Amino acid sequence: MPAPNSHALEFLLSRRSRPHKTLTTPVPDDAALTQILTAAARTPDHGKLEPWRFIILERAALLRLGALARSRGAELGKPPEDIEKIGFMFENAHLSVAVIASPKPSPKIPEIEQVLSAGAACLGLLNAALAMGWGANWLSAWTAHDPVFLSEGLNLAPKEIVAGFIHLGSETSTPPDRPRPDLAAITTRMMS
Repeated sequence: MPAPNSHALEFLLSRRSRPHKTLTTPVPDDAALTQILTAAARTPDHGKLEPWRFIILERAALLRLGALARSRGAELGKPPEDIEKIGFMFENAHLSVAVIASPKPSPKIPEIEQVLSAGAACLGLLNAALAMGWGANWLSAWTAHDPVFLSEGLNLAPKEIVAGFIHLGSETSTPPDRPRPDLAAITTRMMS
């Protein structure tokens, strides 16, 4: 029988993201952020392509992105409540990491596997921050896929998208747990 890591399992079975609205300062310093990103970079990566990268968004950048989201949302005709929600998502944050899905040409590794690897990096980053005691939340919205926002706001290449904006900070409250999936309803066992 394998030797379980009971602490890691307990963490995974009880982990809970913190709502971005409840995150505040202080935020992880450079040493803590380096450790968080190091853990995130240990994600499954078929072919060792590193089809993702990180952009650390500090306060001034987040305020700029909030303003861009508001103007771009208006250009796209987004409903005012959606514009407000996404603008606030950036403007309320003090530190965020944009995990960029950056697929590489590969005859062996399909692009979807590379994008899934970027998603795994998001979860690794989120879990590392939570394990270190920080509050963290994984967000995305239309801004994660809008070519104009990505080009003007984050200087991304045409084939790149944001797999997630991971907001980091100190939690001001612990949210109650939420209902979890019914495993019986989402699991099928094939015996042959």
